[in-house]
Amino acid sequence: MKLFKVVMLICCLLSVFTAQAKTYMVGVALANLDLNFVSILRSQMEKQLKDKGLNSQFADAKGDVSLQIQQVDDFINQGADAIIINPVDTQGVMPVIAAAQKANIPLIFVNRKPEVKLTGKMAYVGSDSALSGKMEIEALAKRLDNKGNIAILMGALSTEEARQRTKAVEDYVKDHPGLKVIQKQSANWQRNEAVDKTLSWLQDGNDINAIIANNDEMAIGAIMALDQLKKSNVLVAGIDGTPDGLQFIKNGKMAVTIFQDAKGQATGAVDVAYDMLSGKKTEAYNWVPYQTVTKENYQEFTSKNQK
Repeated sequence: MKLFKVVMLICCLLSVFTAQAKTYMVGVALANLDLNFVSILRSQMEKQLKDKGLNSQFADAKGDVSLQIQQVDDFINQGADAIIINPVDTQGVMPVIAAAQKANIPLIFVNRKPEVKLTGKMAYVGSDSALSGKMEIEALAKRLDNKGNIAILMGALSTEEARQRTKAVEDYVKDHPGLKVIQKQSANWQRNEAVDKTLSWLQDGNDINAIIANNDEMAIGAIMALDQLKKSNVLVAGIDGTPDGLQFIKNGKMAVTIFQDAKGQATGAVDVAYDMLSGKKTEAYNWVPYQTVTKENYQEFTSKNQK
């Protein structure tokens, strides 16, 4: 009997040791690594995953929602213990949700909020898209004294953040009769597309006093177009607070950007995944705040959002 107890104790200790020794693998499905902010997000997640002692595998969907769904399926088939996803299409997330639920593994959305209710082993870590648009237009309108013609450069319309940021700008303009949105087009988050759209607007004779972009890359594209046409009297605003964006704040070419905390989002997503894997209670929505950046305070942000 005594020997039996000793054997059982040894088995229990081995079981505990095995459980403690398990190294989890987290699959990270990213929307498009060609986007500067997503690239920063990846580098920050890599650091946090390593710090937490988690193995990881990354996949780049290159803006293709079908490819991203397949990549999530591949992670599950390879035995991923959890998945972090930066979705290509925030309305088209049901296939990945169904796959994760079937596999009974945690699914954490980062940076782009899915447009479905999250329950069970699901969570969102990121920021409030509408708030960033509101902060952006408020800061820019102050420079305009709430008067002037505005053009909007939108991100990919498949994403909640592009639609919500744009709506927040339009809602503000509706409440301020001195402002008017005279142009609005998607440049898909891309600098080169923003150059083309802005050149087209200006060459068509549009009288634009300010250009408000859904991200820094498109804001920089607008500035490049303005420089080509030697127009220096048009204010430009962006969102993200990327290192490139801050350089344009520093040189006075960009009036304002709204800092989006890539490290906060990346760290938060990994922490939530880790807590779920550890059996800890987590919140469904985990908000990371924005901050307004101008030439007066940009130096506070120069060490942030680094790759």
